[in-house]
Order: sequence, then C-alpha cells, then structure tokens
Amino acid sequence: MNSAGGFGLGLGFGLTPTAVIQVTNLSSAVTSEQMRTLFSFLGEIEELRLYPPDNAPLAFSSKVCYVKFRDPSSVGVAQHLTNTVFIDRALIVVPCAEDD
Repeated sequence: MNSAGGFGLGLGFGLTPTAVIQVTNLSSAVTSEQMRTLFSFLGEIEELRLYPPDNAPLAFSSKVCYVKFRDPSSVGVAQHLTNTVFIDRALIVVPCAEDD
C-alpha cells in the first residue's frame, strides 16, 4: 500500500493517484457525447476531450479520449471497462498522468 492508502500502480505515476484515464481503440464513429454518457455512470466527470474532435473535417480510422474524474477512485472502476466492446471495438482504458 502507498502513503495515500491505496495500492501503487507501478506505472511511473508515483504515489499520488491520478484522476485521468486515456481511452484508446475507439471507433471513428464515436462522439464525445457517447463517451460522456458511458463514463458518467462511473463518477462525476470534470473534463472530457476526444481527439480528433467531433467536428474534424477529415476522416480518421480511430480516436482517443481523455476523461478527468472529480474523484480519483473512479479511475480504478473505469479500468474494468478494458476489453468491453463499444460500437465495434474493444476499449483500452489506462490511467494517465494529469500533467500530460
């Protein structure tokens, strides 16, 4: 256990828990509203960014999303969605350092 009372994630994040997740392997058809709806069931969302954005003029084969929760404990819950098929692809959810 780390000094914050939780288990450390040996991923280079130190001992401070992160409130941000990176969601990859997203279908090019996904929208920010769909991502907000999906992850809002896990905790209150402070910020959500989808790249490329919904109004991007070019077509892309996949997207990536960053979600910042108000409560860092939502990150652990969100990781359980890894390998869940959303639209047509299996999600990959990993904790992400907040400074990035």
